[in-house]
This record gives sequence, structure tokens and C-alpha cells, in this order.
Amino acid sequence: MTQNATRETARDEELAPAPDDAPPADGAVPRPRRFRRILTWSAAVLALLVLAAGGAGFLYYRQLNDNIKKDPLNLGDSKVAEPTPNAAGQTPLNILLIGSDARDSEENQKLGGARETFGSTPLADVQMLVHLSADRSNMSVISMPRDTLLHIPKCTDPDDGTVYPASEGRVMANQSLGHGGPGCTVATWQELTGIHIDHFVMVDFAGVVAMADAVGGVPVCVDANIHSRDGQGHGSGLKLPKGTHPVKGEQALQWLRTRYGFEDGSDLARAKAQHMYMNSLARQLRENATLSSPNNLRRLAEEATRALTVDPGLDTVKKLYDLSTELRKVKPERITMTTMPNRYVGARVEPTEDAEKLFRLVREDIALDGKDAKPKPAVERPPADPAADDAAIAVQVRNGTRTDTLAPAQGRASAITGELREKGFTSATADTDGAYTEERTVVRYPSADLEGDARRVAAVLGIPADAVKRSTDVSGVTLVVGADWREGTRYEAPEEDDTTPESAQALNGADDKACMHVSPAFTW
Repeated sequence: MTQNATRETARDEELAPAPDDAPPADGAVPRPRRFRRILTWSAAVLALLVLAAGGAGFLYYRQLNDNIKKDPLNLGDSKVAEPTPNAAGQTPLNILLIGSDARDSEENQKLGGARETFGSTPLADVQMLVHLSADRSNMSVISMPRDTLLHIPKCTDPDDGTVYPASEGRVMANQSLGHGGPGCTVATWQELTGIHIDHFVMVDFAGVVAMADAVGGVPVCVDANIHSRDGQGHGSGLKLPKGTHPVKGEQALQWLRTRYGFEDGSDLARAKAQHMYMNSLARQLRENATLSSPNNLRRLAEEATRALTVDPGLDTVKKLYDLSTELRKVKPERITMTTMPNRYVGARVEPTEDAEKLFRLVREDIALDGKDAKPKPAVERPPADPAADDAAIAVQVRNGTRTDTLAPAQGRASAITGELREKGFTSATADTDGAYTEERTVVRYPSADLEGDARRVAAVLGIPADAVKRSTDVSGVTLVVGADWREGTRYEAPEEDDTTPESAQALNGADDKACMHVSPAFTW
């Protein structure tokens, strides 16, 4: 067993006296322990929102800047291209929230740890991507279970130069933090999702209790009296009467930990309760008049900055405040919280096809709440240089039909090259040497003088104009036959389904009527 795996087991066992994660009575396969994950998740989201409530008066406190720890953004070798600006020149923002289970302080020890893990390599037990749309009208959040199986890329520790090779096979997602720091978690997310990440914010869980108290409690709702404790002592201990009640301190932690007593006793139910809590917290920070108290604001800002590690792009209170100002432009009704769709692989999980769909919606800046305005049809401008005669257009055809789950469709480059030659493009050639992966069919051209040629090739094959792209990655007109065109010689653009998958368990940020269903076995 590896050192990380041993530590993983020890950390799951060290909290055994609080048996909330024991196997459910119905025999369902449990997911691994989430106590640390829940605490840090709450702190991470709060840390991004907290400074927006603080006002400009706190921007000049030098001590707050000194509280903030810094680390490089990306420790991997591969990069993901930044998104293309919209018509107004705006680009989305993607911020990765990371919750560390570090045991490097007395406060962290008190909140959950065996002494033998003090100072050991932390794990990224919370991973949530916050996507702020280019026009700042909406926000989408994707949380990833800590036990997701994936590939961790090669990462280099910025402090001592240690090189962590890429994982052999799939390992748990939370191990990425131990491969040089949060920058490796960023690299792992980018490799999995294809989403460019602009910033990260990492939080340990020592500041959670104080921050929860500082906002004066978070309203939560249950549809019946609940006591999360069974005859064998399983449960978080949460005890609340039916209705809506503010929770803070220990009671807030109990709410976030509760699995026994909510719905079917699964982690899906617990995640639902966590999302309700975070949406309610966001509303509190926007609306709660008590946050106008200078003492409350100062306490909130100090607790948040002490808990943070960020990339250099967010390494001052001013930068964090500017980011929070951007986040606050989004009204709660345009916030959508989701969990990465997944399926069990033994006791672990892996992303499903729905997860890739969710990632695509974020990559393409499509709101998960389905409320994006329908774009106006683009007015196609003529190319700067008209197309040459078909016979004179040199076009290379590549087979890009390979995917993560499918082998390339054989002979596609040759088949489409043959079709082009029949249509008069006698200079078309097939690239049979390379193996490419392209989700959608695309025609690329390197310079303005070849745009007309590229558009002509696309039009003849039925490829839409928006699939013709200028790119310095090619030296001439290049048609890449994508995974959406595995057969036939006439391209048919697939109809896109831009609805958020039901398996993402979406929850709207303005839903203040949401109430957790209590299992009859845990009511009183």
C-alpha cells in the first residue's frame, strides 16, 4: 500500500468515534468519510464571498494581506487555452475551490484529527469549480467527490523541484494536493475537464466554526423533527424541530455532516443538504443587515484571510475584494450548484458521460439554469480573400474520431479525402500518419488569405461556418474529421442538448423554500 493510501485509511479511521459514515442500514455501499470535506467546502465558498461584505474600509489593513498564503497556479506541463472573449470582449472566470485536510495547527487537530497525522501531507478533500459567466449574469458550481478515480498528470513541486510522475492508472482525486501543492490539483482538473482555470482558493478547516458564527447563523429547513442518531450510535447528533432554524457553530457542522436522517441516508442526500446550506449562506451575506456591524465584518475578514492559500493572481485583499465584487454581480436566482455526475466503481466513483456534458456546458459558457438569452443568428461576413478554384485548394484531412472510450473509426481521413476529390478538390490529401482526437469536426486555417478556401471546403461537405476556425497550429487548410462524424461522407451537425443533466442534482441559489426530507426512522 502506498504512503498516501495508508494515510487515507488512517484519516478515515481516526474519526471513528463519530460514526456518521458507518454503512447504512439498508446495505447500500457507503462513500468514504466526508467530515473534513464538508467543513472545508463551506469555508472555501465563504472565503470567496466574505470580503464582498467587508467594504473598502478593510482593504487597507496590511495584516489581512500578511494572513494570506500564496502558491503557484499550475504545476503541470500541459495548458488549456483561455476561452475566446464574447462579442463585448468579456471572458468567463473559473475559480477552483480546494479544501485541505491539513492537520498542522491545534485548531485543525481539535476539529478532527488523530495526532499521528499531524504535519502529514494534506489531501484535497474538497474540490469545487466556480464558473462565472463572461457577461457576469450567472454562476455555475461543480463539486467533485473526493474519491473520484482519475489520472493525475506530472507535477513539479515549486519549493524543492521534486518531480511527481503522472499516475499509473487512476487514483483518488484528493491525492493531487500531495503532488506539489494546489497547483497540481488545478492541473488535474484542467486535464479532466478541458476547462481553463484562472485562479484557485484553498482553505483548511480551522476557520469554519468562527466564520459560521461571524455571519450570525445560516437558516436551514427540515420537513419533520430530526435527531441524527440511531440505536447503534450512528449519526451526526443533529437535533432540530420541524421548520426553518438558523444553525451556527457545532450545530452548523452537524448539519453539514448529517447523512443518517436525511432522505435515504446516502451521500447524495448529504450533498443536497450541503448545497442548501451554501445557497442560504450566500443569501445571508448579501442580505443580512447585521453584517453592517464593523466588528462583525472585521472578524469575518480576519478569519477568512487566515484560512486562505491562493494563486499569485489573488494574493492581496484588494484582488480578493475585486473578485468578490465580480461574484456579487450574480443574483442568487442565477446561481446553480451541481455535483459532478458519477457512478460507483467498487467503493470509489468515476465520471459518467453526463459529467462530460456538464464540463462542455461550462467550457462553452452555457448557463446551467437554462436561462441564457437565445443568441441572435450571426451575420456571416465575407472572407478577406475569396476562395481559389476548388482544384487549387490544398486541404489536408485528418482522422480525429478517437475518443476516451472509442478507438478511431478506420479510414475516415481517406474516405473524406476521396469525397473531396470527387467534388473537384483534386489537391486534397489524407494524413494517415497521426492519431488525433477532436470532439467536433472542424476546418482550420492559419492566415486570413486562406479563410475563403477553408469556408469553401466546409460548405461543400455541409460543415457549418462556425466550425471554420483560424489557428496557428496548422500550416494550411486542415479538415479534422471529429468524433461526431464517424460514418458517411456528408456531415450532419448534431443537435446540441444544452440542458443540465438531471444526474448533476442542480439546486438554484434563490430556492429559499428548499427543505430536507427527514427519514421516519430518525424523527422524534
